[in-house]
Amino acid sequence: MSRWKRPLTRFAGTPSDDPADSRAPATASGFLTIGDTTYIDPEGSYPLDHRADGSATLVINDTDRQITIVTERNSHHSPAPPGDPTAPAPAPAAAVGLVLAPGERTETRGGDSVRVG
Repeated sequence: MSRWKRPLTRFAGTPSDDPADSRAPATASGFLTIGDTTYIDPEGSYPLDHRADGSATLVINDTDRQITIVTERNSHHSPAPPGDPTAPAPAPAAAVGLVLAPGERTETRGGDSVRVG
């Protein structure tokens, strides 16, 4: 019978056994700019407000983590799906639109929010 032995040292990038370390997302370090608003050490999701004139919104990721521009399906930006009008509306499901690595920037006319991490 063979047994697996636990390594004496951790490998780089392996999760910690401490539940507080592995479950709580760490705050990003740096700046996240969406349009005219800059967030310092952002964490979580931020609304992506579009300009009334239809011009693109600038998103700059000057953090140490990737960010995702998220588009909600079945939101006010999407047409209503055909089907039974008496059926309850499905819950919006997140769809990934664009991922920005640290240091990248883009201009967007789409998306509903920006998620850090």
